[in-house]
Amino acid sequence: MDINAKTKLICLIGHPIEHSLSPDIHNYLLNKYNLNMNYVCFDVEKENLKEAVKGLKALGIKGCNVTIPHKVDIIKFLDEVDNNAKLIGAVNTIKNENGKLIGYNTDGVGFVKSIIDKGYKLKNKKILIIGAGGACRSIAIELASNGVKEIEIRNRSIENAEVICNVINKHFKTKSKCSSKPIMKSDLEDIDIIINTTPIGMDKDKDNCPIDENLVIDKKILLCDIVYNPHETKFIAWGKKNKFDVVYGIDMLINQAIHGFYIWTNIKADETKNLKYKLKGI
Repeated sequence: MDINAKTKLICLIGHPIEHSLSPDIHNYLLNKYNLNMNYVCFDVEKENLKEAVKGLKALGIKGCNVTIPHKVDIIKFLDEVDNNAKLIGAVNTIKNENGKLIGYNTDGVGFVKSIIDKGYKLKNKKILIIGAGGACRSIAIELASNGVKEIEIRNRSIENAEVICNVINKHFKTKSKCSSKPIMKSDLEDIDIIINTTPIGMDKDKDNCPIDENLVIDKKILLCDIVYNPHETKFIAWGKKNKFDVVYGIDMLINQAIHGFYIWTNIKADETKNLKYKLKGI
């Protein structure tokens, strides 16, 4: 695509962002639908977040993705937040509507679509989520809205997990509980789906796993990792060793991105298969 005086920007802000595949996804979509826009990344540390948000307005950037560690903190700097994102308490997508910054969350929607695409039903399932950050919030809320029976959150900081559990127990029929204890074999006896929402396994942490890799589980579990780089994380490898069905982080990444693309452009892209093929070759 030629860049000219009319080219508009969409961006990603986070820290770190070097691993991100979002530019590959969105620039592919922008080119596919012949839009005069370009997608770029900005590495923004926590102390610069407020100024970065001001910059979105000042530069007339049309839309923005938000990644770790800013999904929760960015809310206080926005003009308006979608109701679903308010309930989640985290934003990963921003639309600039004539200078008004509106926050949305597409993580949970993208994750749930990945599960459904795998052929699984969510109603009455028991879920174990590792981590209690912004991604956990969005995924847990979306799972609850899809009628799962129970959600347990495991996180080193019990306070963060309790906040998410309280939201679920207040607004949904789904039961939710949390713990800061390490995951043991007995904890997985009644679990249908286990999800890693931490950055463990990503980038500099790629040699680590959010669960004891020596655990051997003899039952059917669907294992999901939201880390997409590397494609085959230690967590995914552990799941395969136990003969679990697995959902890769790239599935959620693509599905949430396509929903964000729709928010910015009002175009419902049908490019999931093509994007998977493209990104696996990167």
